[in-house]
Amino acid sequence: MAELSERWVDDPAELARRDSRDMLRALATAGAQVREAITLSAEGSIERIGDGSRPRAVLVAAVGGSKVVGDVLRVLAEAGSPVPVSTRSNVPLPGWVGPLDMVIAVSVSGRAPGPLAIAMEAARRGASLLTVGADDSPLADVARQARGVHIGVGRGRGSSRTALWSLLTPALLGAHELGVVDVSADMLTEASQVLDATAEECRPSSESFVNPAKLAAATLAPTVPMALGDDPLSGVAAVRAAEMLARTARVPATYGVLPDAASQVVACFDGPFTAGGGNGTGRDQSFRDDDIFADPFLDGPAQPRLGLLMLRDVARDDPAGRASTALTEAVISEAHSAGCKVVEVTAEAGPPIARLARQLAMVDYIATYLAIGTGIDPSVSPHVADLRDRTRDY
Repeated sequence: MAELSERWVDDPAELARRDSRDMLRALATAGAQVREAITLSAEGSIERIGDGSRPRAVLVAAVGGSKVVGDVLRVLAEAGSPVPVSTRSNVPLPGWVGPLDMVIAVSVSGRAPGPLAIAMEAARRGASLLTVGADDSPLADVARQARGVHIGVGRGRGSSRTALWSLLTPALLGAHELGVVDVSADMLTEASQVLDATAEECRPSSESFVNPAKLAAATLAPTVPMALGDDPLSGVAAVRAAEMLARTARVPATYGVLPDAASQVVACFDGPFTAGGGNGTGRDQSFRDDDIFADPFLDGPAQPRLGLLMLRDVARDDPAGRASTALTEAVISEAHSAGCKVVEVTAEAGPPIARLARQLAMVDYIATYLAIGTGIDPSVSPHVADLRDRTRDY
């Protein structure tokens, strides 16, 4: 059962040694990424997107850590968009995509095979095209040849996990120009301030007993975690949390969104990672603390517990909002009664993109500190590198 070492996440020398590619520093640039991307979007004439006409539909092409861009656009568009937004990771491009539609393809390097192939096929069919990625890349070339709009991501953006806002900001501004989402440059500037504040709150020099990301990482370290959003907006953060926990902290994690995921999450409270040990906890069974006299050498390693990362949006004072809050509180109460470790991340008041910004930033920091605190370099995965070498020619 993993335990987080406070010394590894608090000592500057240990942090520097274990975070070999300065992932924490890169995450702290999220607010600056938003501001830079606003400037780059204006310089790239983002207002030209779609020639000023509203498309019939929007398709977002992204893969890996960039897929959250499509998730964000789709959720923000659901409330009032007059056109549908869908996502895709690779070809084949859906047959309905044609000259009346808009394709947004994002890739930090501009070389990801899936988004690049989708952009090429979309251009061949005459669809409008917005690409976001490296300026000197095949993706940028496709946009220029198709007379689309390409927005660069700036320098030093090496990973989609740490360059999220360099990709997301131009996509949101483009969708705003099309009337698909209501996310203005002013709203994104507010989101950048939230990201700056979260970076300050979760900075490496902030000690474990006051740093919310380090505290959350220490709570989740000995668990099998589940990330749960209390509404579709927080659900995007839950998806991101599961991806970051797996890719960065090497922890397999599941995710869900309330109310649909309530039953499958609560059902796990009767499973082998809770107080009942697979025999059912029952409402009247209180949680039993671990045996302090257990010998890990004679009795075997301790069984990991279930962890719940509860991502909560701002509470709404209407019948649907009160029902959502009641369900969330009930799930949390059941989790505590089953002996689960529970971490709550609650958004602060503001426009949807600003509320989401804090949650996305928090789960990124939690996963990164969890990796470092359990002895894992968050940026380097030998098995992923080996997999790439094995499949390089395919």
